[in-house]
Amino acid sequence: MFELVFLGTAASAPTVQRNLVSAMVLHREHRFLVDCGEGTQRQIMRSGLGFKRLDKILLTHGHLDHILGLGGIAATMARWGNLSELTIYGGRWALERVRALMDVVLRGDEVALEVYYELIRSGPVLSTKHVQVQAVPVHHRGPGNFGFIFEEPTHRPFLVEEAEALGVPAGPERRQLVQGEPITLADGRIVHPDQVLGPPVRGTKLGFLGDTARVDNLGQALQGSDALVMEATYLACDTDLARRFGHLTALEAAQFAREVGAGHLYLTHISQRYPPQAVLEEAQAVFPQVTVASDLDRFSVRREDED
Repeated sequence: MFELVFLGTAASAPTVQRNLVSAMVLHREHRFLVDCGEGTQRQIMRSGLGFKRLDKILLTHGHLDHILGLGGIAATMARWGNLSELTIYGGRWALERVRALMDVVLRGDEVALEVYYELIRSGPVLSTKHVQVQAVPVHHRGPGNFGFIFEEPTHRPFLVEEAEALGVPAGPERRQLVQGEPITLADGRIVHPDQVLGPPVRGTKLGFLGDTARVDNLGQALQGSDALVMEATYLACDTDLARRFGHLTALEAAQFAREVGAGHLYLTHISQRYPPQAVLEEAQAVFPQVTVASDLDRFSVRREDED
């Protein structure tokens, strides 16, 4: 399961109701900040999430409305977040702009923070025992634009009743079986993992796309996502503008969610030119399971078949 918190949902410029774009994805002990528009540090404070363990920032691209909050958040995290290191992941152009920004913020000894820059390409970004993050290239204005896929690895559930029937004691023996290793019981019987592990169960999958002008090349990567976060900067009546500035319409996002069999669609990067209800109605006409996100909205992302 993932927790998804929208910190900012505005397109291009903040409004009274919406901050510039940023979101946090939480999974177990990990916290990933995706993009960091101006004012994100205040949104984190308002959300109650705080800055602890917020040491990984993923950038979809280098446009200013997605990165200008990094200076402030780095300074705040260094002073009050109990963090000494921060890793920023992004494409080459995005990292070049962020380095220039950080050269100002980290000049002198006022801010004691070690910042690492990780250049990402299509494919794995990072992997832990419980979650994998993959980058997928997207088409927007300028080079090095990415979306991200957060996915739990497939696992085989431990069948407690089967283990108890075989006399497997609670403790390290069960951990060994989960890790795929056979064990020998006190009476000499050997228990193999297949005897106490169920069939493979896929993990939860969350697709997160930043600004993008097209999605026809992303279907395979995002197929079966339990949730999709996508931009809805324009409505279909302004498709020409969407193409001109490298964005999607709400209709296109909904069509894509339907195409890949997504469990739910969350729309963000909302322009002040449209009322949110109009964005919702356009998307719901083709994909009913849709939410137009507002600042500080929180959602749990689970497999559709998960209790």
